[in-house]
Amino acid sequence: MDVHTPRTLEEALRLKAERPEARFVQGGTDLMVELNFGRSRPDAIVNLAELSELRGWSRENDDLRLGAALTYTEAMQGEPARLVPSLAEASRTVGSPQIRNRGTIGGNLGTASPAGDALPPLLAEHARVEIASIRGGRALPLDEFLLGVKRSALAPDELITAVRLTPSGAPQTFMKVGPRNAMVIAICSLAVVVDPEAGEVRAAFGSAAETAKRVIVPLADAAELPARVADAASPIDDVRATGAYRRHALRVLAGRALERCLRS
Repeated sequence: MDVHTPRTLEEALRLKAERPEARFVQGGTDLMVELNFGRSRPDAIVNLAELSELRGWSRENDDLRLGAALTYTEAMQGEPARLVPSLAEASRTVGSPQIRNRGTIGGNLGTASPAGDALPPLLAEHARVEIASIRGGRALPLDEFLLGVKRSALAPDELITAVRLTPSGAPQTFMKVGPRNAMVIAICSLAVVVDPEAGEVRAAFGSAAETAKRVIVPLADAAELPARVADAASPIDDVRATGAYRRHALRVLAGRALERCLRS
């Protein structure tokens, strides 16, 4: 296995274009599990740890831009946490402190797991994914980027560089159900935003369909949210829970999250 450590984004993109079978790695919290359990053995790895272009966050007019290398720990602090509190809440539920210090928002998007904890808050705030290759850059709404179980719209030569959103400033929250209170993959998860300015309530859920999904209801019909979320789910039975339990849990979470946001 060849390991490359580019020093610039341009160098990283050139390497990926030359070796499309190579895997990008930043925090390694997903890829290293695959390698350690023999689920994946790429011919090459491109280590992104030295790329300053992917780090940090910035404000651009009304938008918040979160670099792909922003860690969960960083998402829990300062301006990102103030502007997108549901993402901060979701980040606190991710793994252990060590995982939160290494795992990144870009990695969560790139893995595209239905259980990705960052996905519901970002979906609920209409996030867009910024993508780059040597051919140029593009941006996709997150709901168009996510295609299925660990499938995304990334081309073989592309890299996620950031996620961008316009913070609503609306009351919002994140909730998650698991077999224990911490260090757990979600049985189901849910982010809710009650947005009076847009006149709507937005919910996005994970671990209850082939990918994270968003549900929008008019603010006047907010009471319908729990039923609408449960109806939008298409959960499966697996080792963590039955589909029926997931659908029931989502209905309960949606009611509690709605009540919490309306009290804000």
